[in-house]
Parts: sequence; C-alpha cells; structure tokens
Amino acid sequence: MNMKFYMTPGSCSTAIHIILEELEEIFEAHIVNLPAGDQFKPDYLAVNPKANIPALMRPDGTVLTEVPAIAFWLGKARGRGRLWPKEVENETRAVELMTFVAGSIHGHGFARFFAPGNFCPDSSLHDSVKAQGLALVAKAFSIVNKGLEGRDWVAGDFSVADAVLFYVEFWADKVEMDLPPEILRHYRAMLARPSVSRVLREEGYRPEKLGQKVEM
Repeated sequence: MNMKFYMTPGSCSTAIHIILEELEEIFEAHIVNLPAGDQFKPDYLAVNPKANIPALMRPDGTVLTEVPAIAFWLGKARGRGRLWPKEVENETRAVELMTFVAGSIHGHGFARFFAPGNFCPDSSLHDSVKAQGLALVAKAFSIVNKGLEGRDWVAGDFSVADAVLFYVEFWADKVEMDLPPEILRHYRAMLARPSVSRVLREEGYRPEKLGQKVEM
C-alpha cells in the first residue's frame, strides 16, 4: 500500500513533506487540523497516540512519529539512501542538528511563542513567555549559524537534515525574525529548490514572497 502522511500545513510536518517530495514518493496526505483538535480524535489517536504531528504510516502498516525519526528513516531507507549522509562525521552532524531543531529550537523556543499557555497559565504573562521563546530561538540560531560556516548544506551534500532546519527558518521568516547570515543563505538556498517551492504552494504559501528579509 502507499504510505500515509499525517500533516498540518505550515507546521514541523513541512520538513517531512519536503523530504517526501525530494524522494518522489507516492503517498496519501491526510490533513490534521490542530486548532480544531483533530489530533485528539479517536481515529487519529489510533494512528498516533501521542496526539501530535507528523505521523507516517509505512507500506507495512507500521507508524513512525517525531520529525527526526521519520527524517532518518526516509533518508536512510528510501531513495537508495541518497538523502542520508555517507560519512560517519556527516551522519553525526545530521543527527545533532535534527535533535537540536526539534528539541531546542522548536520544543523550547518556538513552542513558547506559538503556545505560551502551555508554559504559563497566566495570560497576562504570555507576552513575556513569547519574548523568551524568541530569545531562545535567536540564541540557538547563533549556534547553528556558526556550524554552517564554510558549508553549503548541514552535513556535506544536501540531506534530510536541511529540510528539518528549513522548517524553523520558515517559522522565523513568518514571524519576521532577523536571521544570521549563514542561516539566511541556507534558507534562501532551500527556497530555490523546486521541491520546496512545490511543497510551500501545496501548503498554501507563496515561496516568492519568502526570504526577503535582510540578514541581521
């Protein structure tokens, strides 16, 4: 059977969508409307009891969750492994970056900005929580920026790690954050990829309007 991809446009699942597009995979897309609470409905919980996105049902019916895990499997197991680094050092850097994006930049930084109520029940403090979140993102970006110096892509050649980094670059652009020079260069290189342009259009965005902000 075809793979089934459970996604929300403009979310972290965009990274996986890009990877699937790069690999020219055939899959069924299932939209999970997070604001409407689709992630808590019994039919989706039967697929992913974590009640989050993305989720990828593989051809054998088993399900993978979590962006780094799905990206790793797609990169390593599909397309003859062409989107997974070949050298152990580059493999390590890819894992390091994907873990940092999902756990720190997303989980600690942008999560505070997009869902301050999850970190503080007092709505009068939500603006400060959101500001803290963006400060954490900026600090993390400065670290990633240094790691990108002298590199076109995260781990040697283009890999799934670049798609994972892209989704937080995209979020930063959408909230009008200034990007450090190496991250901005990487972001614009990603926007120039046909797969990224197709995915963004499919998810309701206009890629030609993105990446216009000057570097910090």
